Amino acid sequence: MNEEDKERLKRLGVGNSIDLALITPKSYEPLFLRKKPIEGVVNVVDATILNSTFNPKYLKMTLKSHNFGFDIKAITFNPTPYHRGVFQTSKRYFLKGKLEYRYNFWQMIQPIVTQEVDTIDIKYKTPLQNKTIKRIIAEFLKKSDLIKEGIDEQRASFLYDIHNPNFEFVVNFLKNEGFDKKTIEALKFAEIFNHLKKLSKKRFDFPSMKSLNGDIDTFVRNLPFSLTSDQKKVILEIRKDLLSKSAAKRVIMGDVGCGKTIVILASVMTAYPDKSILMAPTTVLASQIYEEAKKFLPPFVKIAFVTHENKKEDLNDFDFIIGTHALLYRELPKAPLVMIDEQHRFGTKQRAKIKAKLLKDELHPHFLQFSATPIPRTLSMIESQLIDISRIKELPFKKEIDTSIIAAKDFSKLISHIKREISQSRQVIIVYPLVNESETIEYQSIDEARSYWEKNFDGVYVTYGKDKEKENILKDFAKNGKILLATTLIEVGISLPNLSTVVIVAPERLGLATLHQLRGRVSRNGLKGYCYLFTKYEPSKRLKEFCKTLDGFEIAELDLKFRQGGDLLSGDAQSGKSFAWFDPLCDEEILIEAKKKVENSSVNDKIS
Repeated sequence: MNEEDKERLKRLGVGNSIDLALITPKSYEPLFLRKKPIEGVVNVVDATILNSTFNPKYLKMTLKSHNFGFDIKAITFNPTPYHRGVFQTSKRYFLKGKLEYRYNFWQMIQPIVTQEVDTIDIKYKTPLQNKTIKRIIAEFLKKSDLIKEGIDEQRASFLYDIHNPNFEFVVNFLKNEGFDKKTIEALKFAEIFNHLKKLSKKRFDFPSMKSLNGDIDTFVRNLPFSLTSDQKKVILEIRKDLLSKSAAKRVIMGDVGCGKTIVILASVMTAYPDKSILMAPTTVLASQIYEEAKKFLPPFVKIAFVTHENKKEDLNDFDFIIGTHALLYRELPKAPLVMIDEQHRFGTKQRAKIKAKLLKDELHPHFLQFSATPIPRTLSMIESQLIDISRIKELPFKKEIDTSIIAAKDFSKLISHIKREISQSRQVIIVYPLVNESETIEYQSIDEARSYWEKNFDGVYVTYGKDKEKENILKDFAKNGKILLATTLIEVGISLPNLSTVVIVAPERLGLATLHQLRGRVSRNGLKGYCYLFTKYEPSKRLKEFCKTLDGFEIAELDLKFRQGGDLLSGDAQSGKSFAWFDPLCDEEILIEAKKKVENSSVNDKIS
């Protein structure tokens, strides 16, 4: 392969034969000299121009068709002098164009002179010229290479035939307006198999600072409640990770209220007497975990709470260090276990920065990330090529939350409900889409709505994203408030045991994962909960589906269905279709087969 072709393949993002096979044609033109015409598709005729009529609107010609044995009318609309020069009376050409049978004669629309006869013209859509990509695929795409890459022989044949079709293949493509089922299945498999192979090569195992094997049995035994089966399972998975000489890389996903904090504390005890560090996205959440740690960890475990305000403490004196982003700007002791809570709230660079601060002689800390925003099962299986994934689905108590869509006509009923809940010492949050008035959004802002609530209710608190006092306001509301007017800042990091109701204004503006997080603020301790979605529009199918389930993993599947999943390999896109053929919602069986094949090939590579 010459350097120019190497550069062309690089430009197309082609690194192997599967990449090349997945550059599929957009269309086919069968350019065969047939004896009978086919209506509605491109035909090739061996024709002599008998006569022609030219004017600025059209060029009309009568053609003697030698292969069909009868005359054909041809028409070119808006002809140029070029057309008049090309199509000359009494000359013989190979012409291609769509044929239609109208008014008892055959007519060719927009005929084009062609030199390609008795072949199939394949059309690709790439940054390269069509003739260039056709040549490259013809030269470098071999069925044997696809098999070497791990594609089975049958699927390799389907992929090869896409680029080397026979007449029957093209007729079926045109008839079905696309590839047949077996070809599409081969494309799906090739795409996800290729993707998993690349992910597996991106995974690197680094030596850990230390194998950790602290006593967690005593900690679990002394808890005032029993762990769920899922909590026990995940704690065992983490314990196995921390024993390894390779640094752990695990994401623990659990729905809102599933008990992730206890799993965090069990991880701390697995590390003890060595140090652990936890970074949380907000002071409120970090403080909440700090209070839980003081409550449940043994008294001999020294716990530090780090924010931007307390900069003087020597962190070397502590066993478990809990903090916000402030940890990124402090001198940290070497800790063999680093954890991040609500990992989706941190950027990739922030997560990498805290890991980098703790590297010691190229030895890596064990790294656990926790998230209350589950990703669908199929995407979890894909990402597990890069990291290990645990799922906590079981809740310590059954959540009972009624979710309903309401409109302006239901406002009086909503007010009655709020008054009833407040009379029973329960709290309500109303989430608005914006703080200030907007001309483009036809919903009230917090500033516009607050006068109504403050006039008709006492104990009304107001806060929003850029409010410097928001954390103090949330703490005060938790103790004394009745109604909180807020933006989506309360999605994460506030524990309100008496919160029974959340009203979300303009829910169509939010993703399902965010709606689920907001709804998850209520019914934290088994309290009967209510979630009202207030919209001025006809309820969408998306919102109706959301109302039917409380399962965060089902919500994640719905979110994927309505938004698509983003680019898992690069991590750049948060939504948008990642695959051209493979569908994470429908193709789990294909994924399982591809994943097994990648894992087997990895094992064989290690053996050889």
